[in-house]
Amino acid sequence: MRGRLWRKANPDLPEDVREALVRELMDARRALRGTPSEAQRRAARAQVDRAKRALGERGPVWWTDGAPDFNRKLAKNTPYREWFLRVEGGGDV
Repeated sequence: MRGRLWRKANPDLPEDVREALVRELMDARRALRGTPSEAQRRAARAQVDRAKRALGERGPVWWTDGAPDFNRKLAKNTPYREWFLRVEGGGDV
């Protein structure tokens, strides 16, 4: 998204666990819509963070091959630059 690399969810999670965590994540994101109070925003953001960590999208890496974590880094500043240029249709990164 916008030239950034984002970590995918841990593919080793059982499907039912992953689905439950995605539902929790979506519920938390919906709670952020509208004009919730500051306390409600903090609680919803904490719920988003918990779900994303449980999914493996944040926090300690879930892979074991020693590859570094480039989550949220600009693709152009990583070893994936050339790949990104190819999948984005040769656009400027």
